[in-house]
Amino acid sequence: MRVYLLLIWTWTRAAARYPASFALMTAAGTVTAGLDVAVIWVVFSNTTTLGGFDVSEVMFLYGAGGLAFSIADLLFSNADRVGQHIRAGTLDAMLVRPVGTFVQVTADRFTPHRAGRVLQAAIVLGVALARLDVPGSRLWMIPVMVVCGIVIFASIWALGGALQFLLTDSSEVANAFTYGGATLGQYPLSVYGAELVRGVTYVLPLAFVNWQPGLYVLDRADPLGLPYALRFLSPVAAAALAVAAALAWRAGVRRYRSTGS
Repeated sequence: MRVYLLLIWTWTRAAARYPASFALMTAAGTVTAGLDVAVIWVVFSNTTTLGGFDVSEVMFLYGAGGLAFSIADLLFSNADRVGQHIRAGTLDAMLVRPVGTFVQVTADRFTPHRAGRVLQAAIVLGVALARLDVPGSRLWMIPVMVVCGIVIFASIWALGGALQFLLTDSSEVANAFTYGGATLGQYPLSVYGAELVRGVTYVLPLAFVNWQPGLYVLDRADPLGLPYALRFLSPVAAAALAVAAALAWRAGVRRYRSTGS
């Protein structure tokens, strides 16, 4: 962790050497992310509920899921660039350094301007909580769901990176589940088909980012009637996916053969 923080601090200092560019790119990221909120407001200008949830509840789900995704995107999304390192031969240099390859790959060319998206999601979450009457006894779930969401998204990026040791040009596979999963979680899962919801609950645990724990925070019944205990299983789902990602990444590194460049 110490080495990782030093590496991302180095890239942050490099970006800060151009303050105007850094500020503009951060602001652009914040504004672009804000367009998603605008879309939700447009939807609610024509209806009072979406999948049985009002605008404040939807904004809560959006903010919680968006915060987890944006932090994971900021810190770990560079894992999908491992295929580029394999093709360029730069992964060879990483393998002889006394630092884990995952740390080096994710910290390489760290882009701090993505923090604008983190700020935007945090603001939406804060505003939504201010509008909701959430009992204090349920607030403990919010940091748990955000941390577990970060682990889930980071694990998916790691799994996608591990796949590139087999298929060096497959970064879009992970992006389909990370960026696609983030978009999916912007709305209540009750607007989707039952089979899709079960898939992101029992197969790829995206429902544990903000949906299942969010139902507990909002004290809402599961529209699909899934077991109540699922609301507390985000740590279990995150841990299981993280173990699978770690094993897959290690297997990929061990399988790797130098390009010879």
